[in-house]
Amino acid sequence: MTEQTLTGRRVAILATDGVEQIELVRPRAAVEEAGATTTLLSLKSGSIQAMNHDVEKGDTFAVEGRVAAKSPDDFDALILPGGTTNPDKLRQDPAAVRFVKDFAATGKPIGVICHGPWTLVEADAVRGRTLTSYPSVRTDIRNAGGIVVDEEVVVDNGLVSSRNPGDLPAFCAKIVEEFAEGRHLAAT
Repeated sequence: MTEQTLTGRRVAILATDGVEQIELVRPRAAVEEAGATTTLLSLKSGSIQAMNHDVEKGDTFAVEGRVAAKSPDDFDALILPGGTTNPDKLRQDPAAVRFVKDFAATGKPIGVICHGPWTLVEADAVRGRTLTSYPSVRTDIRNAGGIVVDEEVVVDNGLVSSRNPGDLPAFCAKIVEEFAEGRHLAAT
């Protein structure tokens, strides 16, 4: 049994159609097992279609709030799962980009995995930060002023990042730890 370190914490998960299912399900389960309440935010109401390895449809997940109607003040932490289509759609939505940009400015912890950093790049939230990602996203991070390393899990002042689903055990453990620590100094 996981120690209840996140009791009372509210965690937003921002995703849309094309999200990599395991990158949504496993981190959500980890923070919920630690006592957090999660809210799946998306671009639209209804449900979103998850994918397995970007090629096979997975399950659908009920959306619990539209990102355009929410504020970073409503949450204590944020999870940005990957999948190639998911963050590509999110980074094209002004409300999603604004939410992520505003969230990053608060200093509250963020967990991001695989292709998820594309949304952070669009929100100009990687400049001067050290993180990792799926290999095809790394040039975008560098071009946006981020520092890329190739490690299983990287923590930079509350920003937790991992490369791919193979890193989920380390990623999930570290987001629980960082989310329990709470707000970090706001990114400058």
